[in-house]
Amino acid sequence: MHASMQDVAGGGGSSSRNGNQTRKVMVVADPTRESAAALQYALSHAVVDHDELILLHVENPNSWRNTLSTILKMPSLGSTTTASLDVGGGGAAAEGEGGAVDFLEEMKHACKAAQPKVNVRVMKVEMDKDRGTTILSQSKTQKVDVIVIGQKRNITSALLGYRRSGGGSSMMKGGRILDTAEYLIQNSTCTCVAVQRKGQQGGYVLNTKTQRNFWLLA
Repeated sequence: MHASMQDVAGGGGSSSRNGNQTRKVMVVADPTRESAAALQYALSHAVVDHDELILLHVENPNSWRNTLSTILKMPSLGSTTTASLDVGGGGAAAEGEGGAVDFLEEMKHACKAAQPKVNVRVMKVEMDKDRGTTILSQSKTQKVDVIVIGQKRNITSALLGYRRSGGGSSMMKGGRILDTAEYLIQNSTCTCVAVQRKGQQGGYVLNTKTQRNFWLLA
């Protein structure tokens, strides 16, 4: 599939800007490989100098995973790029020689290293009815221009779709089960980009409301 990067990301390149207009880009931040890939994509393709990058983490107060959220260790980035940004996935805590750190702070550090002129803000909110509607509500409240979310594709998610962390009912549309990324794509008033990482050198597979399975080289 062929399309410009501006078509997919809602105008991420500087050439698409009018004057000095800046935008707000929200990345859904979690301690997962998918979220790390979304952040990599946002830093390299969706933001430019003086944009505002919001790292939004939705906490589920009823989930045992939430008790680990402040001690999750992200591996050292090792450079000023985000090429090695990888939290190990699965939400399990990992320990390193430097001790445990908040994964949101590590993500923020990666943002400042890769894009020092981008304004970075961290937000933690509690889940309301479900994760998708909470993210959607925050994107409207913050007047976000672009939402970037990592998307996991495997046979389990394809068959079962999205279920709330606390074991609640699935999110449905037209009798079809939607995962969080698809829910945001279908319902957000701003551009939503769902990102899948295809290996460190394989680039990204992107999905938006108008572009499906767009392959972008890293």
